[in-house]
Amino acid sequence: MKHLRHSLLLGTLLLATMVRAQEVQLGADVVSRYIWRGTDFGESMSVQPGLSLSVGALTVGTWASYAISAPGAGANEHDLYLSLSFGAVSIGVTDYYFPAPGGPKFFDFDDNGEGAHYLEPFLQISGPETAPFTLFAGFFAYNDPDNSIYLEGQFPFVVNGVEMGLTVGVVAGESGFYNTGSVALVNLGLSASRTIQITESFGLPVFVRYILNPNPRVERSYLVFGFSL
Repeated sequence: MKHLRHSLLLGTLLLATMVRAQEVQLGADVVSRYIWRGTDFGESMSVQPGLSLSVGALTVGTWASYAISAPGAGANEHDLYLSLSFGAVSIGVTDYYFPAPGGPKFFDFDDNGEGAHYLEPFLQISGPETAPFTLFAGFFAYNDPDNSIYLEGQFPFVVNGVEMGLTVGVVAGESGFYNTGSVALVNLGLSASRTIQITESFGLPVFVRYILNPNPRVERSYLVFGFSL
């Protein structure tokens, strides 16, 4: 019965949003590695499709990452999210689901650290055009015994026509999910992106990201290349 209620609630929300949708966004990224908040998921190239529907301030969307190599499939991810935007402030929740082969089934909603779903309520604040920073705060409120808190700041800028960005991400305490023993800096990043013009009517957006996780339990750096479709 609980599974049926979740299915009906999700289906009703998606149907209502689709019927009244004012904006639809879809696309996909192909990346040399999927690095999430300083952690490598799958050690593989990945394809990352996304779809979102918006009605006024409400956005309902889904995003996924699937490893190209079979050994990386254990880190496959498929998320659902909902957000409400009020000018510069957005609030919402993300449902993280990891459809690994042989892993928990989709309708396993156990809150014991082994269920299929991890819920992260979040708050995001965006700065004005003169200071276009983004501040993000989220915590795992469901299925994470540590209720891990993640804080991130991003700041975009442009150098000779190339769009760039700085990222700083911190975990605010001990977390098995992020492999931290206390407060730790886990995500330092520098990104650059541009569009390569293929024809007069088609350009291919490409990006490179340098990411460092200085967490003493990890201490890894990554250089990721990707393109968007």
